[in-house]
Amino acid sequence: MLTNSTILITGGTGSFGNTFVPMTLTKYNPKKLIIYSRDEMKQWNMAKKFSGDERVRFFIGDVRDKDRLYRALDGVDYVVHAAATKIVPTAEYNPFECIKTNVNGAMNLIDACIDMRVNRLVALSTDKASQPVNLYGATKLCSDKIFIAGNSYAGGHTKFAVVRYGNVMGSRGSVIPFFMETAKTGKLPITDKRMTRFMISLEQGVELVWHAFNDMEGGEIYVKKIPSMNICDIATAVDTDAEQVEVGIRPGEKLHEQMIGVEDAHFTYEYPEHYKILPQICEWGFVESMIKGGNKVSEGFSYTSDNNKEWMTIPQLQEWIKKNRAKIGSI
Repeated sequence: MLTNSTILITGGTGSFGNTFVPMTLTKYNPKKLIIYSRDEMKQWNMAKKFSGDERVRFFIGDVRDKDRLYRALDGVDYVVHAAATKIVPTAEYNPFECIKTNVNGAMNLIDACIDMRVNRLVALSTDKASQPVNLYGATKLCSDKIFIAGNSYAGGHTKFAVVRYGNVMGSRGSVIPFFMETAKTGKLPITDKRMTRFMISLEQGVELVWHAFNDMEGGEIYVKKIPSMNICDIATAVDTDAEQVEVGIRPGEKLHEQMIGVEDAHFTYEYPEHYKILPQICEWGFVESMIKGGNKVSEGFSYTSDNNKEWMTIPQLQEWIKKNRAKIGSI
């Protein structure tokens, strides 16, 4: 589907974009891949990696600027929406700015995609959008619902879907690079020894987006099946000798991550490698062309990092760190 197409990724200079772009260029050989973001320095640095590749284009712009989106989307077939204000404390202290990007930006992008006749858009979401306890999660829940409803607004031409996943291993600002840096002091701060987190690589996140583009009818939320880890085990995998000091949960932080809540169980279907939450509006959730052979989950089902069937071991994470040490925290 993506082969020989024109693709645009918002927030394309972030961790996801730096993995999505080279993987997509290799697998699908698109005609053009446009990185749309507002940070000129990140674009400058990223452009060096793709120097001489005429398929890769860079476009300075902000999802808050609808006119700029119209210009950027001219001739675009597919969009990946990765732009977001996502640091939890930053969102709490700057709520207006978070809403302008995560909610208003989503609305701008929907309007622009429909008017510019984009075929499909996949938006990146987060576990924090499921029963949110912080502003970032609340804005992403709004964004998810806006994109789902956008399918009705579009009238059938442009289709919108969402992918949702949790802690990305090794990305900028995540726990693994934080622990690797902090371990130099001989102590690792543990928020709560009971805490668990989902574990997904950036490569798995990219593959989930690819799957959504190929599978979507419009309105689905895709949730990949991934393993969990206890926070103490993550710390041990990073440094077996560092002392683990419990410091307490930070404001807006959950003890366990949740991707699918019990309220969504009635519309959730299971597949070998993922779950799919179907839309609750317009009776789309009962359309066979969207279900595609999935098995409906049981009543009261939820998918959280503490009730997960699959767990990553300390040796498995240590092996992953060994293989990816050079790029951990750099993208």
